[in-house]
Amino acid sequence: MRGAKSAKWVAGAIVVALAATACGGGSGSNGKGGAARQIVMELGEPQNGLVPSNTYESEGSEVMNALFTGLVRYDEKNEAQLDMAASIETKDSKVWTIKLKDGYTFHNGEKVTAQSYVDAWNYGANQDNTQETNPLYAKIDGYADLNPGEGKKPATDKMKGLKVVDEKTFEVTLSAPFSSFKTMLGFNSFYPLPKAFFSDPKGFETAPIGNGPFKMDGKFVHNQQIKTVKYDKHPDVKDIKIAGVTFKIYNNQDTSYRDLLGGAVDIMDNIPTSAMATASKDLGERYIEGTDSGVGYLGFPPATTNKAYSKPEIRKAISMAIDRKSITEKIFLNTRTPADDFINPLVPGYRQGACGDACKYNPTEAKKAFDAAGGLPGNKMELGYNADGGHKEWIEALAAQLEKNLGLDVTVKPFEQFGAILDDLGAKKYKGAFRMAWSMDYPAAENYLRPIFSEDAITNGSNYSGYVNKDVEKFLDQADTATSEDAAVKAYQQADDVLLKELPYIPVYFYKLNAGTSKNIKPGLRIDNMTQVDWTSVNPA
Repeated sequence: MRGAKSAKWVAGAIVVALAATACGGGSGSNGKGGAARQIVMELGEPQNGLVPSNTYESEGSEVMNALFTGLVRYDEKNEAQLDMAASIETKDSKVWTIKLKDGYTFHNGEKVTAQSYVDAWNYGANQDNTQETNPLYAKIDGYADLNPGEGKKPATDKMKGLKVVDEKTFEVTLSAPFSSFKTMLGFNSFYPLPKAFFSDPKGFETAPIGNGPFKMDGKFVHNQQIKTVKYDKHPDVKDIKIAGVTFKIYNNQDTSYRDLLGGAVDIMDNIPTSAMATASKDLGERYIEGTDSGVGYLGFPPATTNKAYSKPEIRKAISMAIDRKSITEKIFLNTRTPADDFINPLVPGYRQGACGDACKYNPTEAKKAFDAAGGLPGNKMELGYNADGGHKEWIEALAAQLEKNLGLDVTVKPFEQFGAILDDLGAKKYKGAFRMAWSMDYPAAENYLRPIFSEDAITNGSNYSGYVNKDVEKFLDQADTATSEDAAVKAYQQADDVLLKELPYIPVYFYKLNAGTSKNIKPGLRIDNMTQVDWTSVNPA
């Protein structure tokens, strides 16, 4: 999942001025039997409208997490637990039978059925619908029929690997065995859709109808707010102790942090860099620290857009010129750790020090290698980042390091919103190096590699570098079809080794969770490793 915010892709990735009406902590319950409270969460502007299959960044995914209930959810150990699914079974990791629980309806009263999932997945996988998460359906048999390529029209609108057995059961046949398929199913691309969506997909973007614990209250007001209220017919509604969530959209984290301290915001899942030194004191027991699945990168444009970064030797020299320790300690005050792999330490497959010398700070050797490789044209470098995510301080520190250690003239270019830089990267308009990050869609090493560095991810994913390597493709395919988890992890690591040698992106730091709540929320809020709030853990004070 692409990230925007300092703790997310993270938007991790991961926006505009304050909403016209500040909601504050809401009126109602004081924890003594009054009406439930409407709470406010800080958010950045989602890149796209609120459609599950077209949401591939953290801001939109946070809203999807409130409006929809998935087949599985992830526990504290990153293991998939059944949610709306009653069972998910397979004998060969190729044919999967999914049975649904009773009692779930969409917010318009329509019953959630097996057909709701099959129709949603077929829509998301069809290239004509240009959905951001299209590549996540690629393992399903028949995906290729819906994706014949640019300039070609799909001969069908249904994947042959999806079959409705009865109202509560559907069968999924993959094109090859994939043991982690169940683990994928918690991500929003695998949510169901009601019939109303297909009648008006555009209208759905601002007034989505989900099957989750919260439903829309009005429409998505871009750059202002997304308001939801509790859906009383949800089977797990008894576990929800708040009246609803208003996602309040900001373009400046310092402003939203001040609102957190003042009580106008109740949940902020990424404390701005400028407040790191005082957040623990400011918030006391309301300050939250924890693990996070995010990886922060320095990315490079495709050679077709800008040939300056096409040599691996140039990218390695830039990597060796980055003082990760200084950035994580002095800028982030140890709320990040230096990255030494493309795979986050939270998932099997991570290897400490896997990046080797390329990720070790060595300015002398970096300068020698940089000059030997021919440097950059005009000795100039542009470095883009999204200004709504609290990245200004570390990006400027990185620019200063590259100027000092490589003799470059570095121009820092802020984009007002995360969606803006994503749009320019996707359209291959932006020619500079750029800040990027990734937070896992589901807990697997594969998710840190294929969606960012595979050939398919150039048009259907987040491969903004345009990187293609046949060995990476080979190892990813071997891993996907491996007969054991150990064999799969080994093959993913082989793909990882190729990437670490060529560095299409440069891993800079691993994220940590740094969040906070207002006095309107009792301590105990849980934010998972996908940086999403567990809404059952939100207790009004």
